[in-house]
Amino acid sequence: MIPVSTFKDKKVALFGLGGSGLATAQALVAGGADIVGWDDNPDSVAKAAAAGLSTADLRGVDWSGFAAFVLSPGVPLTHPKPHWTVDLAHQAGVEIIGDVELFVRERRAHAPACPFIAITGTNGKSTTTALIAHILRESGRDTQLGGNIGTAVLTLDPPKAGRFFVVECSSYQIDLAPTLDATAGILLNLTPDHLDRHGTMQNYANIKERLVAGSGTAIVGVDDSFSALIADRVERAGTKVVRISRRHVLADGFYAEGSRLMRAHGGTSSLFTDLGGIQTLRGGHNAQNAAAAIAACLAVGVEEKDIVDGLRSFPGLKHRMQPVGKKGDVVFVNDSKATNADAAAPALSSYDRIYWIAGGLPKEGGITSLTPFFPKIVKAYLIGEAAPAFAATLGEAVPYEISGTLENAVAHAAADAARDEGGPSAVMLSPACASFDQYKNFEVRGDAFVGHVAALEGVTMLI
Repeated sequence: MIPVSTFKDKKVALFGLGGSGLATAQALVAGGADIVGWDDNPDSVAKAAAAGLSTADLRGVDWSGFAAFVLSPGVPLTHPKPHWTVDLAHQAGVEIIGDVELFVRERRAHAPACPFIAITGTNGKSTTTALIAHILRESGRDTQLGGNIGTAVLTLDPPKAGRFFVVECSSYQIDLAPTLDATAGILLNLTPDHLDRHGTMQNYANIKERLVAGSGTAIVGVDDSFSALIADRVERAGTKVVRISRRHVLADGFYAEGSRLMRAHGGTSSLFTDLGGIQTLRGGHNAQNAAAAIAACLAVGVEEKDIVDGLRSFPGLKHRMQPVGKKGDVVFVNDSKATNADAAAPALSSYDRIYWIAGGLPKEGGITSLTPFFPKIVKAYLIGEAAPAFAATLGEAVPYEISGTLENAVAHAAADAARDEGGPSAVMLSPACASFDQYKNFEVRGDAFVGHVAALEGVTMLI
């Protein structure tokens, strides 16, 4: 835990007592703050009170004595309309911040020189965050990994000299971190997302821009127009900018030529490394993720050899294009996190012969957008509620069966792939659906897939 000493002996209001909110409240108390917390969920309030935290309905308290209001990032700050607590804070003139802001204040207070890498973007955040942390750890560095990737940032070990922090930041968290000041800040890309919470695409982009604008080195993917403009603005403001691209040759920065990652300086390019053969970093999207990781690690002093070694040993992000087993020329890939068609596209684009397991609780739009990848699919194995609709979309373009269950799909796909003489292939769970018709969440679904693969005869597990 990181005790939040910067609010020692001060009164702090807090709303949102779920997992990260509870951790934030405990970190504030550990640092000597006098907090009062609340939540719209009575069960969360009861849990916090049982943990010894002070709770009270924030509608009935005196806001004039609060030094800050700490808001859970899941609670609306501006759109579709501000939460009622936000209105109360504004009326009282109390600053509104989140857990990432508390972290950056603690870092500045106690170890301002300890390296801090912050990652944001619409897609690829978690893989890039995990990849950077892996490279740092493999190079022997004391590394803390947290933020939006699933570990609340204030549950990490406290900042100190020589300790490296790698923090994934959502737009919600950035919106509540006005003094975010990473050593290296990464903006991977921008596509429309969370517009219900930010109002417009421009507002969403402006929030993301804050992360790189406040960084010592800004690493920006320039393959979309919003991000390219951000890179230009941040550079004009005096920040060092490293541009990355998966689609274009750059005069300066890092760009991909297939699996080859090139480093450019002053219009001259040289090979940095080749990702060919690294199963966990297949595809153009992962070339971008790897380029960002390389630039960030160089910015905090990691040697090139250690970076290349870390890329090659990266085990992948669990449930995201994760190679879990192999039998002959067949690799088994767990992409359970692909809960809609857009999320399934990167995995489908990364293999040439696919035995595709898809289905579950369908999302709006189905799999029509995946039509360009149908020529890569040798056969589809459809499960869950979406099976009939997916079958209709596949039509005569892709052979398919309605397997019903994941266990049947794995068994049938493995048997068909074993008979394939067309070259290396992948049995891939990339459902393009939510899991809730058959599984509690995508993690449980992915674990079930791994279990079914492990039960197959002759498979060598990779995890």
